[in-house]
Amino acid sequence: MLNRVKFFSVEDSGATAIEYALIASLIAIALVTILTNLGTRLSAEFSEVSSALK
Repeated sequence: MLNRVKFFSVEDSGATAIEYALIASLIAIALVTILTNLGTRLSAEFSEVSSALK
């Protein structure tokens, strides 16, 4: 039993995978936020150009 506890305390590959997953999810959230904001601004800009051309 003590050997299993020592093995899990030394083993860190699972922690590394979780860290990479957290980093990837934070990057994905940031990209969605930025692209949504950019899309809204571009839509407003194209609407303004369209109305100026009419």
